[in-house]
Amino acid sequence: MIDRPDPLPDRIASLADLNAVKYIGSGVRSGREEPPYIELGRSVTATAEDDVRMRVEPVRDLVDDVMHLYRDDTRTRADAWLAPRLHAALRLTRREAADEGIWNHLAAAVAPDYVLWRHLPATGSDGGPPMVPSGRFHGAHHTQAFSRLWWAAELFRNGPDYAPVVVACGIQDVLNTVLRLDIIDHRPTAQAVVALVEQGVARTGREVNALAVVANAAASTLFYDVLAEDEERDDGALDEWVAGAASAPPVPRRSLPRGPEDGTVPEKAVAALVERFGELFQDAVVRGRTASQD
Repeated sequence: MIDRPDPLPDRIASLADLNAVKYIGSGVRSGREEPPYIELGRSVTATAEDDVRMRVEPVRDLVDDVMHLYRDDTRTRADAWLAPRLHAALRLTRREAADEGIWNHLAAAVAPDYVLWRHLPATGSDGGPPMVPSGRFHGAHHTQAFSRLWWAAELFRNGPDYAPVVVACGIQDVLNTVLRLDIIDHRPTAQAVVALVEQGVARTGREVNALAVVANAAASTLFYDVLAEDEERDDGALDEWVAGAASAPPVPRRSLPRGPEDGTVPEKAVAALVERFGELFQDAVVRGRTASQD
């Protein structure tokens, strides 16, 4: 199995998809071979030397800690711990996070052992060895091992409060299904989904999937931004939070960090959608649920 890279790169860089595909083959994805670190190092695009957010050490320390904390636990549970802390440690803007290259580099050159630890299935397919899907190393934002956690934290945080992120990441179907829906970019919608999970209306992965289906379908006829109007986020506060990375203390391990103070979601807007989604969910088809359970 792949170990922690030695030596580690000092800085997070950008690794193009083409090179990620080239160097992350089946041997790496099955844990039988280490990534070719020298070739990877020659293939990246460096990030700005004076950008402290691109230091590898804080992110690598989080990865080491989460693998230790959840070494004897169900590994899907690690997502709720790591997502808010990864977001708070990196302090990226959405534009910066849209660069898939930095996530490719984290997965291939900084923490390939984490990708194996978290995503290697118990069994292989078609008689082959167990193998991590390539999309966990270099894939869409809702699939790649690190970007999925960052975007979950970004879309489900309520201003500086990461508590909704912990709830969202506690159900894998939120990450696997809801995260890929365009409607979740509407902050009241994201908070309404979390509220319904907390209230026990949608408790299981199948119920969350059903809720996502009906909410997404209704979005074609309902204008959620009219039904539940959001407030403009304070971009200046976000800029201050990003700029404060140089003087920020390490991300706390026992308590949740604080995100940017760029404004919370209006409670009235969340309440309006909780009521609407609750009505829609009553008629939702939940796989495996019998009529007597409705």
